[in-house]
Amino acid sequence: MNATDLAQSAIDDTQPSAGLGAVGECLWYARVGKWDKAHDLCQDLPGKAGSWIHAWLHREEGDLGNAGYWYSLAGKEMPSKQVSLEDEWMAIANELLG
Repeated sequence: MNATDLAQSAIDDTQPSAGLGAVGECLWYARVGKWDKAHDLCQDLPGKAGSWIHAWLHREEGDLGNAGYWYSLAGKEMPSKQVSLEDEWMAIANELLG
């Protein structure tokens, strides 16, 4: 499933699709606004993928200090305020889902 399909699933479906994998499931919960569930899942994702999603979640929350820490672990720069959360979510999903 690509980023566009996942974003549409977050609109249309009440649960993430079977077979999404851990990254896709975490992104799905983030997209539908289930912050706590997405946060719990991203903490279990190894490596930079989990850190990047974790950073995005804290940016969404408004905790920019915590977000900055997670962006550094992900090897990413925190986006400027002009980059919307939606646009960043799509960039993350496009890169992580391939």
